Amino acid sequence: MKFQAVIFDCDGVLVDSETLACRVLVEYVAELGLTLSLEEAIGLFKGRKMAECVADVEQRLGRAVPNSFVPNFRVRCAEAFQTQLKPIPGVETVLHTLSVPFCVASSGPREKMELTLGITGLLVYFENRIFSAYEVGSWKPDPGLFLHAAQALNIPPRACAVVEDSLPGVQAGVAAGMTVFGYAAGADAAPLIAAGASVFHDMDQLLDLLFTDVQ
Repeated sequence: MKFQAVIFDCDGVLVDSETLACRVLVEYVAELGLTLSLEEAIGLFKGRKMAECVADVEQRLGRAVPNSFVPNFRVRCAEAFQTQLKPIPGVETVLHTLSVPFCVASSGPREKMELTLGITGLLVYFENRIFSAYEVGSWKPDPGLFLHAAQALNIPPRACAVVEDSLPGVQAGVAAGMTVFGYAAGADAAPLIAAGASVFHDMDQLLDLLFTDVQ
């Protein structure tokens, strides 16, 4: 295998949480008077840190959201995850098969990752290998989170593969000097390709890509 380590994003790569979270957000902001479609929300907020999402919502509303907005949103998401969240199809086979070190590095908080990975049965694969932008102080598209993960694994960045599904994530991986594979199931792959990712649409394809290193 060409790569010495694999770094996974969490939402949308390991767990199917992106759509669920955006659906919760659409319902929540509607209560505040902002109408967004699910497709609009995914396009606007996918892969972005919470502070940026809130700022965008406030700009569209023309006023500040309540101080309780973010904690209430996280509670609503957690409730939706408990009953509806599933792992990305095929990803557990990938994790079970990999023979090199791997980890998860997300712009979300550690508590969220532990919750979603625990609900879906994937947490066992990532014990002591969970890296959060909130703890590192670096959010995608800045490469700092991925560089921190590579350092923690004691693997040179150039020997790491990144698996991402968002434009900021792809940009971060490329900026870190890593090879990036963009998961684009049912999504527009063009932005990921333009940012430098080798795109795939099914997790069944990922192992072959990791071994053949499509550039």
